[in-house]
Amino acid sequence: MSTPTIPRESLPAVAPAPVGKRPLRVNRLRAGSRHIAPALFLLPTVLVFGLFSWWPIIRSLVLSFQQTNLVEPATWVGLRNYQTLLDDPLLGKAVWNTVVFTGLALLIGFPLPLFLAVLMSELRRGGGLMRVLVYLPVAVPPVVAVLMWKWFYDPDTGLFNEVLGKVGLGPYPWLQSADTAMTSLVVEATWAGAGGAVLIYLAALASVPTELYEAAELDGASVRRRLWHVTLPHMRSILLIMMLLQVINTFQVFTEPFVLTDGGPEDSTVTVLLLIYRYAFVGGDYGSAAALSVSLAAVLAVLSAIYLRLTRTWGTK
Repeated sequence: MSTPTIPRESLPAVAPAPVGKRPLRVNRLRAGSRHIAPALFLLPTVLVFGLFSWWPIIRSLVLSFQQTNLVEPATWVGLRNYQTLLDDPLLGKAVWNTVVFTGLALLIGFPLPLFLAVLMSELRRGGGLMRVLVYLPVAVPPVVAVLMWKWFYDPDTGLFNEVLGKVGLGPYPWLQSADTAMTSLVVEATWAGAGGAVLIYLAALASVPTELYEAAELDGASVRRRLWHVTLPHMRSILLIMMLLQVINTFQVFTEPFVLTDGGPEDSTVTVLLLIYRYAFVGGDYGSAAALSVSLAAVLAVLSAIYLRLTRTWGTK
């Protein structure tokens, strides 16, 4: 017996159920909860960063237009603090000394870590020991390292003059002469900061394809030619970043001139940050110290912007 069939046209029309409305709201709620959880985890970091990074910057900017000793109520003086800086004859000398320190640091301290990294990458044996020895100065607290070098530079009982005296040289006034004081500071700063740069360069060297070195060796390229035509082109972006970071760091040099020479002799090692310290903690002029800090930050920001603009395409060539 066959089952009767009902024509499709005679069936009652049923409206289709709405698709996706309630699930869409549920998905939005779930997506919102997924965004809320990471934001809650990041909130303490953002608050700490804002409290200890952005708030001091804003406070310094406001303080640069005020006259205060941080105890009594501040007095709004406008641009008077900046005019005080321009009238200070020591400002020009401090800026010049800072530029000289930065130039010497780039001349001595920038190529040395790269040379050490290439040398260690080429060594077949002893590379691990050299890495430890090169990075060891970074593990020494900065003030301890500077005090150690202050003893090295001592004209009477220092290590350097003792060693040179064995071969009939010296003694030399490393820190007591305006001709050698700045170079002595640069040597110590290079020794203290080269370790971190060496490790970065070693990591960059490890990323260079070995096939390029093998092809260069098959072509009979020497180590110098492999370095110039293979290594440096692949490290161009790292080198550009490291140079910018070194310029920023050396413009803010403070520990070496403060501990080793206190700006002497004859103000030959007074830097911008040391002058800021003198304004604030020697003269009690916190407004001028803040004004000089803001000026230094502005100069570094402009230099960084110009540098990044000029080298924007260099890292991709």
